[in-house]
Amino acid sequence: MPDLRITSRNARFQQWSALLTNRTKRHRAGEFLVQGVRPISQAIEHGWAVRALLYDLDVQLSHWAADLLDTVRAPAVAMAPELLAELGGKEEDAPELIAVVAQRPDDFRRIRPAPGRPAVVFDRPTSPGNIGTLIRSADAFGAAGVIVTGHAADPYDPKAVRASTGSFFAVPVVRAPSHREVLDWAAAGSLAVAGTDETGDVDVAEYGFQQPTLLVVGNETAGMSAGWREACDTVLSIPMIGAASSLNAATAGSIALYEAARARSRS
Repeated sequence: MPDLRITSRNARFQQWSALLTNRTKRHRAGEFLVQGVRPISQAIEHGWAVRALLYDLDVQLSHWAADLLDTVRAPAVAMAPELLAELGGKEEDAPELIAVVAQRPDDFRRIRPAPGRPAVVFDRPTSPGNIGTLIRSADAFGAAGVIVTGHAADPYDPKAVRASTGSFFAVPVVRAPSHREVLDWAAAGSLAVAGTDETGDVDVAEYGFQQPTLLVVGNETAGMSAGWREACDTVLSIPMIGAASSLNAATAGSIALYEAARARSRS
């Protein structure tokens, strides 16, 4: 039997619905919604605290969903399909399961850069999808973590979590209000600061990533802020031969992370 059954837009439903679009309420509640088999599975595998599991009361659950409801120590909430579809961001075809998951602290100690394993800063990104894409690349290429700085899209936005395809739960992701807090932490850890920009004077393939590095990726339109640009020890560029004048920010960051992985494998 479910711990709770919801068939109307009551206060509890409204609270969860706000997590979809309201970052302030996500922050105050300290939780967010996770959709999809792989993201939910990754959240559980990596030990994230699940506060509730929401499921469709009108369908026969798959073995995967039934097993989670049996094994995860969290309230099971049976919901009307139209309400679950709303929480899944769809007008119809409700997802089988949605997890309400607790956020983790914005603590730099969760991130431990090493040679060939940089910490990635995404400076003032505006697109949740780009945040998720860069987190996915950070996971794929062995980065130490991702730091989102400044007035930016929220990494806990369901669009960012979905774009990461589960990597959000495998890679430490931390938010910081500005570059100053990050630079204080970087200085304490003797990290090199390497930015990425089309006008950079060092080819990213030649950088080497031989010391623990803070790799800075700028805003999608404006690039790095003046504060970050001034803080850089090195500015990296990615050679291009086509007609494109620049790369998507998440793409540029992914290429730099690939080069860091290559440097690590060579050493």
